[in-house]
Amino acid sequence: MLSEVLGQGPLFYIVILLAVLGLVTLFAFVSGMVRYIPNDRVGVVEKLWSPKGSVQSGLLALHGEAGFQPELLRGGFHFFPPFQYKVHMHQMVSVTQGKLGYVFARDGVDLPAGQTLADNARVSNFLDVRGFLQGGGQKGPQRKVLREGTHIINPALFVVMTQEATYAMALNAMEAAYYEKMRDLLDERNAFSPVVIKEIQGQHESDQLAVVTVMDGPALPKDELLAPDVGDKHNSFQEPELFLASGGKRGRQERVLVEGTYYINRLFATVEFIKKTVIPVGFVGVVVSYTGRKGTDTSGAEYSHGELVETGCRGVWRDALMPGKYAFNTYAGKIELVPTTNFVLMWQSGESGSSFDGNLREITLITKDAFEPQLPLSVVVHIDYRKAPMVVQRFGNVKQLVEQTLDPMVSSYFKNVSQTRTFIELIQSRSELQANASVDMRERFLAYSLEFQEVLIGTPKPQNGDTKIENIMSQLRDRQIAREQVETYAQKQIAADKQRELNEAERRAEKQSELTASLVDISIKENHGAALVKAAEKRRQEIEALAQAEKFRQEMEGSGRASAIKAVGEAEAAAIKAKSEALEGEGSDKQLMQTVMLRLAEAFEAAKVPLVPQIQLGGSGGGQDSNAFSTLLSLMSSLKAQELAEGSRAKV
Repeated sequence: MLSEVLGQGPLFYIVILLAVLGLVTLFAFVSGMVRYIPNDRVGVVEKLWSPKGSVQSGLLALHGEAGFQPELLRGGFHFFPPFQYKVHMHQMVSVTQGKLGYVFARDGVDLPAGQTLADNARVSNFLDVRGFLQGGGQKGPQRKVLREGTHIINPALFVVMTQEATYAMALNAMEAAYYEKMRDLLDERNAFSPVVIKEIQGQHESDQLAVVTVMDGPALPKDELLAPDVGDKHNSFQEPELFLASGGKRGRQERVLVEGTYYINRLFATVEFIKKTVIPVGFVGVVVSYTGRKGTDTSGAEYSHGELVETGCRGVWRDALMPGKYAFNTYAGKIELVPTTNFVLMWQSGESGSSFDGNLREITLITKDAFEPQLPLSVVVHIDYRKAPMVVQRFGNVKQLVEQTLDPMVSSYFKNVSQTRTFIELIQSRSELQANASVDMRERFLAYSLEFQEVLIGTPKPQNGDTKIENIMSQLRDRQIAREQVETYAQKQIAADKQRELNEAERRAEKQSELTASLVDISIKENHGAALVKAAEKRRQEIEALAQAEKFRQEMEGSGRASAIKAVGEAEAAAIKAKSEALEGEGSDKQLMQTVMLRLAEAFEAAKVPLVPQIQLGGSGGGQDSNAFSTLLSLMSSLKAQELAEGSRAKV
């Protein structure tokens, strides 16, 4: 039989060899003598039995006892004594880029009372499990966090939570529930992501800052609301151990975080985003600080409404913040905005001149004649920025100043004034009332550290349901309408005159060419007339000269003729006298007749009248139709007859 077996060929021996190897491999696997660990995994070694017995205290076997061993196995083949060790393969801890990982120690020193997180000041290397436990590492959530990368951490001792997974050995139900709650808490706080404060979010400025609340460390002293700033050695709360070593306290911190990225353990400190404080142009910010040391009053002995302290002290700061943007912790105090430009307070329902007069209404007056109108008005106020802290210290804020002080004061003033005037006087003397109010109220406003600029009084109006005031207003309106009608008629008359002038101008414009020609013609005629006037004037001058000469000649000639006539007259007078004397006798009538005939002849010669008329009507006889010639003949006949008579008497 054996010879038959030995007589088999090489194939038989190969089969036998493979069977033996298979049995050996099966034995090695079942006994745990050989284990292969992939390079992307780690192996947690569990010692099943040991001559030193089981672990007496703690979770891991640090002295060769049976239990989980502190050292991990990396990738490759590993050989063990049969049936003594068991290897649990687990994934390596991986933290994503830009994320955080949180470590929980399942074993170590218990946390003392008042401590929230495990102290990593002495032990902070989570890769060295033996060193962590022997160095006094504490159990529970650790202050130190894991940053991005792959970490070789023993899951038998540490539970590591990342945003994607929880790395740990098999947990019992109670542990699983605990760590599930911790994950929910971390998710609620967005703890796996760093604190990122951006200056720009989308298209708008974020203007955010972060207020930090530390959950671990010594408690705050009595009466302290915020933990004081301990500097920045702790790298903006990213290194908890340095923060506590610098004297940091638990609670809400006075120091805030501004733009940047911060890898903060959200179990150690939480963050709350608030807006930066913006003080716009035209305002100052008065700081009312809730924290800080006790300061010295700087308001002066005359100011008795409260204390003003220096910057950084508790109370109202003496120096206000100028316009700008501030990373101010609103939990450390508040900033009251005080306008430094003129602002308007309106006592009028539904109207507002600023953010401080929302509750102001018209002032109800009682006039001298018992009317009760409502008076709308506006007051322009200015606050000196240097006195803004005094205003806040005394009144709390500008709105309280307006509602609790200015409103009663202004209302009382105008109610007192209205009682001295009738309703019509109140309307007609509005400008006078406004001027007097400006003078009187200026001093009153100074008492409250305010600068009064101007008061503007509106038209009194009736209350709801009051018709008496409306009747008076209607009468006044009727009077005014009558006055306006008179003025309108006058203006219409002026307009009519203007219309007429316009029409004349339009007609003149239409006849402009003719008017121009006529004006030129008039100008020519005026020039011609002026020339004629000039010639006439010259002719007049010549005539005057000739007249003067003629006058002189005539005067000379007249003088000569007068002398001659005088001489002739004197001679004739003498002759006549002589004749008269001669005729006084018998020949006086004859002499008279001769004289008359002589004068009549001279007259005919001078007049150049024909002695015999060319046409003669009627007969003779010396009637009315007798002419001068017949008269002359009559005289001559009479004279001849007289001579004959004298001759006959002489003969006798």
